[in-house]
Amino acid sequence: MTACLLALDSSTERLALALRSPQGLFTAHEEGGAQSSARLLPALLQLLQQGGSALEAVDAIAFARGPGAFTGLRTACAVAQGLAFGAGKPVLALDSLMLVAEDARRQLPGAGDIWVAMDARMGEVYAGAYRWAEGWQVLQAPALYELDALHARWQEAPPTVVAGSAIGAFGTRLLAGTAVLVPDERDRAGALMQIAEQAWQRGEAQEAAAAMPLYLRDKVALTTEERTALRAAEGAR
Repeated sequence: MTACLLALDSSTERLALALRSPQGLFTAHEEGGAQSSARLLPALLQLLQQGGSALEAVDAIAFARGPGAFTGLRTACAVAQGLAFGAGKPVLALDSLMLVAEDARRQLPGAGDIWVAMDARMGEVYAGAYRWAEGWQVLQAPALYELDALHARWQEAPPTVVAGSAIGAFGTRLLAGTAVLVPDERDRAGALMQIAEQAWQRGEAQEAAAAMPLYLRDKVALTTEERTALRAAEGAR
């Protein structure tokens, strides 16, 4: 029997939401960024209504844990935990770079190994490598790279496919060699649900209290905007 899953992602500048219910797959994309904390919970409730499901009918709540935008990761984790605590459901913490790899695989059927490179601002890149073999395997766990360090890694083993926002952000400075480039995502929400279902099938559900965002850059202080967004997200509990 197919699991009923609710999934959310606010690790980038756009929200991606997905619901797998007995009625089928329902997805949504919305502007994120500073609006994430205000829009995420209403958008999820709207998606549940569209899919004809109540939160109590969901088997698990999945969220993209990172790497990605600091406030977005905190928001996604807080909302997922709040909903999971309230409904007594487990959570699935997903690799946000793997979502990009899945979207790229859909654009390039037959692609095996895919490097994901996402703009991390400040001249840095969140990057990781993945292999599709009837399911995703992590070849290189997500890490924060300066460009020179990433180039050195790629010189050792040149990538065949590179996907992600760093392609547009850095242009020719990315030095991806002869790799096939996939700069744009087509259906992040659909990829989100695919990864959530794989995690569910692998038995990766965990208690809500154990879920944590994945931060790859130390940050000891929040801006006023980030503190406001965090309070709003935690208020969803």
